[in-house]
This record gives sequence, C-alpha cells and structure tokens, in this order.
Amino acid sequence: MMEAKRWTVQIYISEEGDETHARAVLGTQDTAHLTGRGVARRNPIDRPIPEIGDELAASRALEDLAIRLHDVASDDIVQLTGPVQA
Repeated sequence: MMEAKRWTVQIYISEEGDETHARAVLGTQDTAHLTGRGVARRNPIDRPIPEIGDELAASRALEDLAIRLHDVASDDIVQLTGPVQA
C-alpha cells in the first residue's frame, strides 16, 4: 500500500524599512529542515504597498528553497544510487 507523506513549508516574512525579508522552511518526516531566503526592496519613488514586497520576497525564498532541495536530491543520487557493491 502506498504511504502518504506530508511535507510542510512555512514562510516567515519581516519588514525593515524599504526591505522585505522572507524565509521559507521545508519540514519533512525524513530530513532536517531546509531553508530558502528571499529579499524584496521597494524603490523609494514607488508607493508603499507591503503586499507586493511580501509576494516578491516569498517567491524568491521559495525559488531559493527549490534550488536547495534540488541540490540535496542531486547529492543523494550521486551517493545512494548505482550498482550495489558487494
């Protein structure tokens, strides 16, 4: 029977002046937490619309997380696959 797994991503957002910082944390049953980070900077001449900064920073954090997860999978493939050595 196929086992259902649950992975969760929590996104933490903070603002400092014209910068928005996001941290995306992946939690799984099998691995330690993996973290991606993203930053968005508002141009001083633009109107302050915090939602846009949140969206940009979060998307960048998720993109960084995806790259890191791919790197972990690539490392696992190199280390754990191939012929069984006797």
